[in-house]
Amino acid sequence: MQFNNLYNHGFARVCAATSRIWPADPARNATQIVDLAKKAAEGGAALVVFPELCVSGYALDDLFHQVTLLDEVEAALETIAQETAHLGALLLVGAPLAYDGRVYNCCVGIQGGRILAATPKMYLASYGEFYEKRYFAEGARAGGDGIVQIADDLVPFARVHYDCLDIIGFTVSPEICEDVWVPLPPSTYDALSGASVIANLSGSPITVGRAKDRELMVASQSARTGTAYVYAAAGLGESSTDLAWDGQTMIYEAGDQLAAGQRFSRSDVLTFADVDLDRLAASRLRQSSFDDCRAATPMMAAFEPVLIEWNFGVDPTKTVPLQRNLDRFPFVPDDPNQLDQDCFEAYNIQVSALVRRIESIGSPKIVIGVSGGLDSTHALIVAARAMDVLERPRTDILAFTMPGFATSEHTKSNAYALGKALGVTFEELDIRPTALGMLKAMGHPAGEGEEVYDVTFENVQAGLRTDFLFRIANQRGGIVLGTGDMSELALGWCTYGVGDHMSHYVINSGLPKTMIQHVIRWVITQDLFGQEAGKVLDSILNTEISPELVPAREGEQIQSTQAKIGPYELQDFNLYYLTRRGYLPAKVAFMSWNAWKNHASGDFPPGYPAEERREYALETIVKWEELFIKRFFANQFKRSCVPNGPKVMGGGSLSPRGDWRMPSDASAHAWLADLEWVKESI
Repeated sequence: MQFNNLYNHGFARVCAATSRIWPADPARNATQIVDLAKKAAEGGAALVVFPELCVSGYALDDLFHQVTLLDEVEAALETIAQETAHLGALLLVGAPLAYDGRVYNCCVGIQGGRILAATPKMYLASYGEFYEKRYFAEGARAGGDGIVQIADDLVPFARVHYDCLDIIGFTVSPEICEDVWVPLPPSTYDALSGASVIANLSGSPITVGRAKDRELMVASQSARTGTAYVYAAAGLGESSTDLAWDGQTMIYEAGDQLAAGQRFSRSDVLTFADVDLDRLAASRLRQSSFDDCRAATPMMAAFEPVLIEWNFGVDPTKTVPLQRNLDRFPFVPDDPNQLDQDCFEAYNIQVSALVRRIESIGSPKIVIGVSGGLDSTHALIVAARAMDVLERPRTDILAFTMPGFATSEHTKSNAYALGKALGVTFEELDIRPTALGMLKAMGHPAGEGEEVYDVTFENVQAGLRTDFLFRIANQRGGIVLGTGDMSELALGWCTYGVGDHMSHYVINSGLPKTMIQHVIRWVITQDLFGQEAGKVLDSILNTEISPELVPAREGEQIQSTQAKIGPYELQDFNLYYLTRRGYLPAKVAFMSWNAWKNHASGDFPPGYPAEERREYALETIVKWEELFIKRFFANQFKRSCVPNGPKVMGGGSLSPRGDWRMPSDASAHAWLADLEWVKESI
């Protein structure tokens, strides 16, 4: 398979199309529809959605009862089918059709030279400027045998699911304009019965504020039903006798806008988006209430769709690049307002959780180790705010800096400065004499001064720090506040047991490393602790992430965490999509490569330093993803017994009491095997 092909990774390209309409001229409209369909197909679309009644025009009033018009519409539909026979895409066009003695406003499915089905509009708009019941019969009350003749073809006249056989999970169901505005839209039933993509063919004339209402309706319906929603409204050419038209097109996925077209355009509008079908499927796998709702809905039988199978003609050896904006930081929004809101909520979730824990166990003091690094800094400013909320002095926070063999003057001085700026009780406890004694007692060469800096040398220091904190907590009536974050838990980058893995309560376990940086930036901008504290926090943000356990030899760089376990920006990407979404590793590599291959394209979160805006080659991405998988599986035993701590992000936590449970001896073989074809493609 070709790696750079979106259809090989659970995506499907869809298109909402709108163009000029010639009222009551189906033949001319057919030519226009064919032209747009070809352009959409050239763009790689597997689905093309056109506006309501685009074959005839929407604003025709009593002309819909003219047999001449209806005959011309049938001929136009046949022309569209013939002229697009070589295209693989499914076309959904709007047309008036006679059925069982009435005229219906319909969506007609066309693909591969065939007219596949006709779906009537269920609910007609007959209020305000709308008079649809004068011209059309309601699809909800359609009788007959469910078969309609279009030209020489007999096709289903019903609600349908267009199930694509060569794009897994790509099941399309249409509804028409007003259908989505009713309390129980047909698309709700379609989604419950398996549709992953909803197409809305809309007429919808424009009035002030109407476009925003449509966006709200489509966004909420796609979120509620867990579908992609493709919306195309009528535009240029519709009669302006009493109304105006804007040709709005938009595509949403599970509540998120993927694309929106230009409104009031005087030329063709083709709005494309690459829909993540795996996201929709994964959501339904996890959300058991979705299927429970289907089972409890009494009217499901009345909306039972006709299944129509079709083939798009995917060529897995062809290059089809992804055309979708992917967040480099899936835990961190790019929108400034949303980021501000998320940081506010994340910080206050942590503060309120810590306040509740302190109140529930007798209001102890807080004992915390402060290294001058990112995680302990964040835990300290959460603790400081918690004391403010409790109206207790910050001196009830007992902060200790515990220099070891590789502690730098820079980080230690930052720890001192932050403790002073926050007004906490601050002490230094040098662990080196005790560590040397332990190493010597163990017979370790480092105990005799040899430069043997192995994992034992590192963990003696990490363990002693935590051991001291626990005993000090016993001595002074406190609890040990843990500082490790979710990214470290995922990678197992924590010393098990009496080490940075253990505490009485851990405050950062629900936050990934990439988000912690932005919450600290938010605290600075909010000036919660004054200018002096803000300066120190900024200095800490700009410090290399390091465990500072192994001394750097002359001429060497200091110990770097990210050089050992990978850049956190890549590993948080892997964390989100491998665990939160459950995607195939090859797909995660494809998405990560598209997000990170060019630092000049796409958005970075607000305030992200320009000098840190990196890009990565596919080889690098696969290397660190492979390491993530190996470490994630190998270190589940650490996550199985993490201390209590609040869930913060909507993506979930790794607590065994919450969002993530797995056996500690599970095999990573299948996940690693899926990366092999990516390596071969490199």
